[in-house]
Amino acid sequence: MSSPSPQPKKSAKQSSSESSDSLYEARRKLYVRAVTGLFANWRWALVWITQLVFYGLPWLTWNGRQAVLFHLTERKFYIFGWVFWPQDVLFLALLLIISAYALFFFTAIAGRLWCGYACPQTVYTEIFMWIEQKIEGDHNKRQKLDAAPMSGDKLLRRGAKFFVWGLFALWTGFTFVAYFSPLKELLAAVPHFSFGPWELFWILFYAGFTYLFAGVMREQVCKYMCPYARFQAVMFDPDTLVITYDEARGDPRGTRKKGIDPRTVGKGDCIDCGICVQVCPTGIDIREGLQYECIGCAACIDACDQVMDKMQYPRGLIRYSTENALKKGWGSKEILGHVFRPRTLIYGFVLAAMCVGFVFLLANREPLRVDVIRDRSSLGREIEGGMIENVYNLQVMNMTERTRSFRIEVSGLEGVHIGTAQQVEVAPAAAYSLTTQVLVPYDQGQPGANTIAFQITAEDDPGLSIREETTFLIPR
Repeated sequence: MSSPSPQPKKSAKQSSSESSDSLYEARRKLYVRAVTGLFANWRWALVWITQLVFYGLPWLTWNGRQAVLFHLTERKFYIFGWVFWPQDVLFLALLLIISAYALFFFTAIAGRLWCGYACPQTVYTEIFMWIEQKIEGDHNKRQKLDAAPMSGDKLLRRGAKFFVWGLFALWTGFTFVAYFSPLKELLAAVPHFSFGPWELFWILFYAGFTYLFAGVMREQVCKYMCPYARFQAVMFDPDTLVITYDEARGDPRGTRKKGIDPRTVGKGDCIDCGICVQVCPTGIDIREGLQYECIGCAACIDACDQVMDKMQYPRGLIRYSTENALKKGWGSKEILGHVFRPRTLIYGFVLAAMCVGFVFLLANREPLRVDVIRDRSSLGREIEGGMIENVYNLQVMNMTERTRSFRIEVSGLEGVHIGTAQQVEVAPAAAYSLTTQVLVPYDQGQPGANTIAFQITAEDDPGLSIREETTFLIPR
């Protein structure tokens, strides 16, 4: 028995190189093939809807102001007819919780629907790839252009692509900032480039990362940076609809002539054309099973269905299905019957309850808010006329978008009354602060703290009234 021949020793440089290769996968540039079909149409519909909303909302006006504006300087959020103040943080918290539960609910039903159709990374990558395709050509032409030496045509096409990408990214950054700084002010600053330092920073910051993520990194963001790709498996179960390759029907793979029954040549329906891999934005082969890199965009389904049509085979070799359906051979009826299972019913019930609660709170939100703070630097003191005086700081917040007059009254002790203005006028969506004296006859109340109440009522709407209790100090 011969002994194995000795292997040549590896240099330190070779060992270091192999170690690096084992830790980090070198990026293979993808030349994603364009695809058409049902799910591609859905993706582009979501691209249009989300971007019309994003780019269009800052241009809408409402009551003479920007319809949607998160005005950080004024510390107010304007959303059409509503004005939200920092005190309304409850609504933001509820909205975030609802969004999280919606993510759980839809992921449990049909996997990464958010990633595949509405995630900003997916949406902007689609837009940037469309621009690239229009300027440089289809996937084959782009690959040849990359491999070709530098020439006037290559320089022109590359320059045009980068220029259009840059303009689009800058417009995206400008629009993003327009949600936090009034659009009219930003437009007025454009001719003279007189943006504020923070406005300029966020325009360039958001534009730069849009360009980097959608134009340069693309699938790397989904594969290595997005945390959702890592914990999505926790939300899946054997009855979750995911994109699957029907291995029992498709294997063994192999080429054959059009129209031939694959069973007569000992093969499955898959002709091993690889188009499902070419259209995948993350470059995976769905035939190897579900992988964390799969964003659920269903491009491979559209591509495979087109191939099946050409081969005159039934569609659905790659389709939305579930783990249990593949194992047990379920049809559409059985699959849909397992969509509403305990897990999704609980998610759906909690989500519906939170949505109803959110709408109820929003519909019953008081358009008036009052803060009453007793001036602690000035304790109760006796003044002329046998009266005890306490000083209070009032802040009346008019959360409607019209000027309103409010009447201020006080009660709780015999003879208590206000010693200053008893009526204030508050501008639309504004707060009015005033300092007022409250007087009580010396012989009323008990020494120490006594409870009194301020009543603030709208003059044009007696039903709009708020009662705020506080304490009145009488010297001992």
